[in-house]
Amino acid sequence: MTLPLADKLAVVTGASRGIGAATALALASRGAHVVLTARTAQGLETVEQAIFDAGGSATIAPLDLTETDAIARLAAAVRERWQALDVLVLNAATLGSLAAVPAIDPKELAAVLTLNVSAQAALIAAFDPMLRRSTGARVIAVTSSVARNPRAYWGAYGASKAAFETLVGAYGDEVAEISAIRTAILDPGATRTMMRARAYPGEDPRSVKEPTVVADRIAELAVQGFAAGHFERVSA
Repeated sequence: MTLPLADKLAVVTGASRGIGAATALALASRGAHVVLTARTAQGLETVEQAIFDAGGSATIAPLDLTETDAIARLAAAVRERWQALDVLVLNAATLGSLAAVPAIDPKELAAVLTLNVSAQAALIAAFDPMLRRSTGARVIAVTSSVARNPRAYWGAYGASKAAFETLVGAYGDEVAEISAIRTAILDPGATRTMMRARAYPGEDPRSVKEPTVVADRIAELAVQGFAAGHFERVSA
């Protein structure tokens, strides 16, 4: 039986744990070769081995997306082996500290914006040529509810995610009529991740859904496709 993403290439950022790791496994199980990126090499190796054990294929690329030229080097390495990129999952993000707006530390805000916005723009720019060569590229951006619904003490993270959504939406609008690229923004909702545990330290992790629920939906979108500018929230 031919798998739905056979002969397709996917890049997943923040793939060493949580939603990113689960998404890499889900895409690989559907036949894609997955390039996994994250800062933690050990975590990436664990996910890569799980993909191999399940009969899939993957390549790991440990790197810090905020380092100068890291994204350009990643894209160059991918271009050396493949012609087109079919799925780009923009999942990597940093929470920063939860604080009232007057108490936001400017240096920390800059760091949050660097990864959550600037690095995402660089990823899109670096992989745009490969996405355009795909017969049906999907760019799936993982966001947060605070991007559209401001919440006390979440100003820095929420602002970064709002900017991220605008960036991805604008790119999708730019390419919708001149390419086969389609962009989607996906709000995972409450999910059992390390970021969630940090934000809600008193919460019982069993009370929220596992990352595999979100990952399966991302993989479904990659297989089935979606209309330009698609947005959805994953329910429990």
